[in-house]
Amino acid sequence: QDLCTQRGCCWSPQSDTSVPWCYFSSNHGYQVAGSVQTTAAGFQATLTRLSAPSLFGNDINTVLLTGENQTQNRFHFKITDPNAQRFEVPHEHVGTFQGSAASNLKYRVDI
Repeated sequence: QDLCTQRGCCWSPQSDTSVPWCYFSSNHGYQVAGSVQTTAAGFQATLTRLSAPSLFGNDINTVLLTGENQTQNRFHFKITDPNAQRFEVPHEHVGTFQGSAASNLKYRVDI
């Protein structure tokens, strides 16, 4: 039987090495609220926090997930607070992606 801690992390040793022994229950994390919106470079989705106890505290209840299919081999994602602008460390070599979504992707994104 699975053993779940107070914070919701569950431990269940498996004989199959491809199955994780430690995992979170299905009420942890976020779920898509509404529909996923297509953008020129990929998609945007609003996510709402599920009811599980917080691991670190001060969780944001609604976040915006932005995904960009930048190249066949590169997927970029960003999670932001749509209700409050926060400081982001600038990087001198990383600019905003200006292209459109790549085609013939060598990866798959499921939301």
